[in-house]
Amino acid sequence: MIAMSMFIVVLALLLLGIPVAFVFGTVAMAFAFFIPNLGFEVFEVLPFRIFGIMSNTTLMAVPLFIAMGLVLEKSQMAERLLVSMSALFRGVRGGLAVSVILVGAMLAASTGIVSASVVMMSVIALPLMLKAGYDKGLAAGTVASSGTLGQIIPPSIILIILGDVMSVSVGDLFLGAVFPGLLLVGLYIAYILIRAYFQPSSAPVLEHTQDVSAKELFISIVPPLLLMVSVLGSIFAGIASPTESAAFGVVGALLLSLLNRSLNFEMLKYATLETVKLNGMIFMILIGATAFSLVFNELGGSDMILEYFSEDIGNVWVFIGVAMLAIFILGFFIDFIEISFIIVPILVPVMAEFGIDPIWFAVLIAMNLQASFLTPPFGLSLFFLKGAAGDSIKTMEIYKGIIPFILLQLLALGLVVLFPDLVFAFI
Repeated sequence: MIAMSMFIVVLALLLLGIPVAFVFGTVAMAFAFFIPNLGFEVFEVLPFRIFGIMSNTTLMAVPLFIAMGLVLEKSQMAERLLVSMSALFRGVRGGLAVSVILVGAMLAASTGIVSASVVMMSVIALPLMLKAGYDKGLAAGTVASSGTLGQIIPPSIILIILGDVMSVSVGDLFLGAVFPGLLLVGLYIAYILIRAYFQPSSAPVLEHTQDVSAKELFISIVPPLLLMVSVLGSIFAGIASPTESAAFGVVGALLLSLLNRSLNFEMLKYATLETVKLNGMIFMILIGATAFSLVFNELGGSDMILEYFSEDIGNVWVFIGVAMLAIFILGFFIDFIEISFIIVPILVPVMAEFGIDPIWFAVLIAMNLQASFLTPPFGLSLFFLKGAAGDSIKTMEIYKGIIPFILLQLLALGLVVLFPDLVFAFI
């Protein structure tokens, strides 16, 4: 009961908006101090855990992929891609929305940073869709959902974090997430085309698009594709580790920026500072979560949860259902990083007890966490979208437009639960 009280206190403080790293560390220290027969001795192994975190070669890929995404964010690649894609789909009802989804998928495979993708697409694609007469809800839902594809399509930061938390190969996780990511893209496109067919006014034909030459198409589409194939292909082929391919991706992003004539000191300064900020936040949360887990496990929290699911319930499907529902509901209120470091370590021993494949379970969690970016009231993608769109679209229009895409994500999640072979299609 004390362990569960600790868990509830953490969630309550997170909902109050207190910074995550401070919540973990403070709650761990408070419980260690006030609980009899516990004391600060429980933290004796914490320095060794922190050293293990800082020397973890898998986690070294995180700042590199962040840097790659931030460089590409400023390279104007998204704008060129969108112009080219919209020209290809000219004359197709809903074609502009389809091109936004495809560009979002390519950005996801090139950057893996949701915030950068959503802001870019909000600034570039949303005005075009509204000017073309698209329904505001559909436009907002398309932009926000396309930007969140970076959560599931490799190289995803969350897949790297889950690989470390769950002690599984990041390369296998990347391979396992490929088909579910493509499935989600296909569902999005199918929904847009079906809605455009039955509600023509919501997604009109885009006719007044500038012509794009074959040379311009080649320049805008092929380089990011080559970067994507090089980074992911080197991992899938076993030529390079995720960390090595991430370093190669940074070099590739800088070369693309050089080709686009957008490489300058200001861009490098921006990418470097933002990488340090984001990476510092992630690792501070990880260190705080490590302190929390030490106290939580010492109080018997993990053993209690393991006993509850394996003995009291004893049904693997009930466990999967409860785990997915808990993650989905928590995603309404707290960030995916907190969920990864609080909830997932608690679920891992139960997963092992039931003999659940960790790759499949990790992909399920990643798909579920992707929905956390879209679920009101605290979906980060919705905040990014509203902040970039300004007064051109109302908050309630964003909430209304995102609902069908959340349902599509749940449908994709259900299909992966029912057909686990979808995860192992490329492994």
